[in-house]
Amino acid sequence: MTETVMLTVFLKHDQTKNLEQIQAHLEAEDWWHGFPPEGAEIVSWNVVMGIGQIVTLRMPPEILPRVNVEIERRAWGVFTTEFFATYDFVPVRERLTREADARKAAS
Repeated sequence: MTETVMLTVFLKHDQTKNLEQIQAHLEAEDWWHGFPPEGAEIVSWNVVMGIGQIVTLRMPPEILPRVNVEIERRAWGVFTTEFFATYDFVPVRERLTREADARKAAS
């Protein structure tokens, strides 16, 4: 299995622009075709009212610079951005729950 990393990107709307201005900018920069770059898988993409969009990507670590460049090339001007390394906690939570249940049953 190829090594991957997950990255969560906060795309915070520039609230000095209305939706039509944001969409026009994204279209002019070919956002919908250029982001994410090839090799990055969209894990989730959510709209957060009053903030913007939160995108989580899974990708090989070597394409992280391409993800950054595409954000700079296509999103700057309508979004401010924040990036967070992330991982899937669900399997860990499930293991911790099983372990807690086992300790409870043993006492």
